[in-house]
Amino acid sequence: MPGSLSTLKALCAAIALLFVVVQPAAAQLSFKPTAEAVQEDKLLGALKEGDKITGRISIPDPMARNLIQPAGRDWRDFQRSKLPVIGGVAILGMLALLAIFLMVRGRIRPERGFSGMKILRFASFERFIHWMTASCFVVLALSGLNISFGRALILPLLGPSAFATLSAYAKIAHDFLAFPFMFGVLVMFLIWIKDNIPGKLDWQWLKQGGGLLGKGSHPPAKRFNAGQKGIFWIVVIGGALMGVSGWFMLFPYLPANVTELQFWTVIHAIIAMLFIAAMLAHIYIGSVGMEGAFDAMGTGEVDLNWAKEHHSLWVEEEQAKGRAPAAGSHAQPAE
Repeated sequence: MPGSLSTLKALCAAIALLFVVVQPAAAQLSFKPTAEAVQEDKLLGALKEGDKITGRISIPDPMARNLIQPAGRDWRDFQRSKLPVIGGVAILGMLALLAIFLMVRGRIRPERGFSGMKILRFASFERFIHWMTASCFVVLALSGLNISFGRALILPLLGPSAFATLSAYAKIAHDFLAFPFMFGVLVMFLIWIKDNIPGKLDWQWLKQGGGLLGKGSHPPAKRFNAGQKGIFWIVVIGGALMGVSGWFMLFPYLPANVTELQFWTVIHAIIAMLFIAAMLAHIYIGSVGMEGAFDAMGTGEVDLNWAKEHHSLWVEEEQAKGRAPAAGSHAQPAE
């Protein structure tokens, strides 16, 4: 019996010793990375970093190698959730501000009334370029807004079939009218850049609110005041960004990769929303907000009293060149 007990103790000791010796080796063996584990780690790392997950193909199109593009999820969420919020705040916010301004300030009219005498403000070619670019912009804006808001606002009204047809034609219009729009922005830059260089007068105009906030204070200005110069540069810079980003969207194989293409679509969308909001203010001032302003791009001629209030230095230059009624004519309200 004592011998058996000694044998049992020896056996337990041997098992314990074996466990102590084998356990580290087993643990080391169990944590040794396998090929599957390495591939899984690479996959998880790529998913976190937003890189493309690619495979092997037998066709010459390298884009077909892309199996998963995790950053696309973020891009999709931006298009579906964040972009409509940005657009809604910018556009609806601008409309609200313009409505409040109209209720508080009212429609801005020439303080001395209309004289009945005219001065040429924009030539026929200038008006043609303006209206061509503006018409393209309106169609581009509406068709672009359909992408962000159409599913929520228009689809329930028209139904799936009509909405699909409308969206298909809107896409065609958006693609093709982008070219005359870019051409128009370029031409406007070339013909008006000389009159839109910022100067000291613009700072004085801004400090006085351009005479728009109250009566009896109309700061001097040349052909374009600071507000109009601001619109000019918004159109030029915004139009250039829209053109470049839109070019990559029209030709999606130009960017180096899908991530770069997604970047340009985000730029295109954000600039578009801000661009539309700014143009709403421009349209308001040129139509409802200021009486007599529409004539500048309508007939090309504006009333002399209106021109003296908003562009006094330009009127003096035109009078010196003999292209406007002389200062001695004493423009007065028409009877």
